[in-house]
Amino acid sequence: MFCSEEFSGNRAALLNHMAREHSFSIGLPDNIVYCQQLLDTLQAKMDSLQCLYCEKTFRDKTTLKDHMRKKAHRRINASNSLYDRFYVINYLELGKSWEEVQSEDDRELLEDEGEDDWSDWRARPVCSVCLFCDDQSETMEQIYSHMKEVHGFDLHHLRTELNLHFYQQVKLVNYIRRELHQRRCYGCQERFESRAEVLDHLQVKGHVMTLPDAATWNQPQYYFPTYENDALLCSLSGGESDDDGVPVISEDLSDLRALRRTSVLQQLLRGGPARPAPEGGAG
Repeated sequence: MFCSEEFSGNRAALLNHMAREHSFSIGLPDNIVYCQQLLDTLQAKMDSLQCLYCEKTFRDKTTLKDHMRKKAHRRINASNSLYDRFYVINYLELGKSWEEVQSEDDRELLEDEGEDDWSDWRARPVCSVCLFCDDQSETMEQIYSHMKEVHGFDLHHLRTELNLHFYQQVKLVNYIRRELHQRRCYGCQERFESRAEVLDHLQVKGHVMTLPDAATWNQPQYYFPTYENDALLCSLSGGESDDDGVPVISEDLSDLRALRRTSVLQQLLRGGPARPAPEGGAG
């Protein structure tokens, strides 16, 4: 973006060059996902003569460069949610923004390190997060009611109508999370620019309770959760077909031998098949 030098191979070479030679750092290479899309976004702003930090537009490239240098704006604005999906920190814990994760106080953990007395330990309630928004609840009844009343999605009805056993429900929930995570309608697979547009489409087109053929979502790859510690999965109950003695692994999982991690993001960082990510704070 700043000079004519070209790079190939590992993205770290380019990012380190920009930080070292042009005082422009977007973070450590290992903390970034969808790096090419991030670079394309930044390049588009530069081509539009727009400051990367304050987003003011200037009349020519020289004026823009002078502004970014004098104002120390040769960086991106962490408060701009446009960059949220490009940073790993936003996927560490479902329902938490990067500011919340970063502000957590770990001092007491360090002070207690090495102590074996767990007598005063109290478990924090596990919150389940809605499939469609950031709403959280400590009880499954509340989260199911929220999804039904606010979004028109009735998981209990689908379970009964399709006679889903436990593992099919797991795959269905993971499939829906994955599609929304990729800003895509899970009913018709149409892709959108933002999660909000997907939700509007689901309501307008009546696709909230519309599922594709089972062959689309009833796949071994959807045994893996989209997010770590997805409490919604732990709340799923068995359907009628569980009485038939459905085994935990009822399919040929030979294609999954290479998937040694358990989340979509971890697969992504290891070069897996995942595609675009959702919104959540630039770290």
